[in-house]
Amino acid sequence: MTRSAPPGGASDEESLEGRPLLALLHGVNLGLLGERPAAHYGTVSLPELERLVTEEAERLGWECVCHQTDHEGAYVELIHSYRSTAAAVIVNPGAWTHYSYAIRDALELVKGPVAEVHLSDIERREEWRRVSVVADVASVRIVGQGPEGYVRAVHDLVELVKEARRRAEGGRDGAEAERAG
Repeated sequence: MTRSAPPGGASDEESLEGRPLLALLHGVNLGLLGERPAAHYGTVSLPELERLVTEEAERLGWECVCHQTDHEGAYVELIHSYRSTAAAVIVNPGAWTHYSYAIRDALELVKGPVAEVHLSDIERREEWRRVSVVADVASVRIVGQGPEGYVRAVHDLVELVKEARRRAEGGRDGAEAERAG
């Protein structure tokens, strides 16, 4: 499901339907996937990529919302809007990956795990592309795996959220037992 605005009235980390929410946020120039050099980005279009991620998330019981913008401030605002309403976030900031500390700082505020995903292997491309200013705030980082990298990110994030919830529930059960004992 693609939504143009963040969910209103949803509880933290859940969609209006009560399922965990995954936000997929695409940055600059990614709206032109399918037209960009196939040697780096493949032939997948943005709608095809979003459909792949959304279907995988839904198969795992999650809802997925997708956004793409070529405006850095709008991208930061999207991150802000999902910082506590999404259980997890997948980002591909595009060229902003390499220099936008504003995006990096916004991602630092996201409460759930963040996956940084790039279709191309940015570590084997031009020298300037090898730097990621968002890498240190990402729980998962996948580069050079094409569209399958996004699918892998969905699975990795779902597992991280499940693990965090198990730890939180275990911590509460242990604390309740300690108070009762």
